[in-house]
Amino acid sequence: MKTRVTTALIGMMIAGWLSGCGSEQKSAPAPTSAPARAPGLRIAMIAKSASNPIFLSARKGAETAAKELASKHGIPIEIVWMTPTSEDGQVQAQKIAQATEEGASAILISCSDASKVTAAIDAAVARGVPVMTFDGDAAESKRFAFYGVDDEKTGETLMRELAAQIGKKGPVAILAGNPDAPNLRKRVDAIKKEAAKYPGITIVDTFHHPETVRDAAATVVSAQKAHPEIQGWVMVGGWPLSTPQLMSDLGPTKIKIVAVGALPSQLVYVDEGLAPVLLAQPTYMWGYESVQRIIDKVQLKKEVPEIITMDVVRVTKADLGSWARQLKSWGFTVPDMYVKLP
Repeated sequence: MKTRVTTALIGMMIAGWLSGCGSEQKSAPAPTSAPARAPGLRIAMIAKSASNPIFLSARKGAETAAKELASKHGIPIEIVWMTPTSEDGQVQAQKIAQATEEGASAILISCSDASKVTAAIDAAVARGVPVMTFDGDAAESKRFAFYGVDDEKTGETLMRELAAQIGKKGPVAILAGNPDAPNLRKRVDAIKKEAAKYPGITIVDTFHHPETVRDAAATVVSAQKAHPEIQGWVMVGGWPLSTPQLMSDLGPTKIKIVAVGALPSQLVYVDEGLAPVLLAQPTYMWGYESVQRIIDKVQLKKEVPEIITMDVVRVTKADLGSWARQLKSWGFTVPDMYVKLP
């Protein structure tokens, strides 16, 4: 009997000891490790203005590229649209900081005012977030690449085209958009330099305006009324041509317009002869090409050229059909009357 009691006590003691050890092991802290990063890439896209149709087309291009590359590489790729409603360099700087805080894998931006976003870009890069610019550059920043047209060459071409349309003589005006946009300033300077080569051409004035369709059209109409002698407009952006309203507001006129841009809504101006030449920026490619380059840099660890030049496309009445079909292939809604042209 005594032996059985002793055995039982020993068994209880062993069980208690094992239970205590189990309790101690359970409460021991687990080894620490860095939290796992969510799979995939998030690219913050900060264009100049969410109300400008050219940037909406760039967004579409970016989202298409993200979908295709996600399928190709087997990783989720998200385009996070963080564009201000209207142009504001300071708001863009805030969006850069926000994207960095929210864990963006990369930032793609068209700079409204390089002086206001350069510090924010550099801060993002310092925290390991690569930044690429398109359309509007911040050349003094630490962005890894820029994609866009050669602005000086574009300005020179605009003026040469307008000179040809007005017989190399007469008063003309420049529609210049945001005065703080470095890319637009370069175009304006190049226009003035090229205009000086034509003794018969005088520049009445350079007109700046908020980059919305309504503001740009109102600026043109107001300037034309104040200066009825204007025979031609050279436009560094095609803002007012994005609505047929400008045609109605100007009424019957012999003025000629040469502008950057040839979106579907602007083609009627070519067809009607008011804008015999448009220099189209493939704005869809701003997003499509830039996202490809970001994936090359961030995901595939490839070298990316610092300057990637986009070529403009000369669109005239003879080119309407082919250009309309190109726009349609990029997902734009284009009037059938243009798509069916030879």
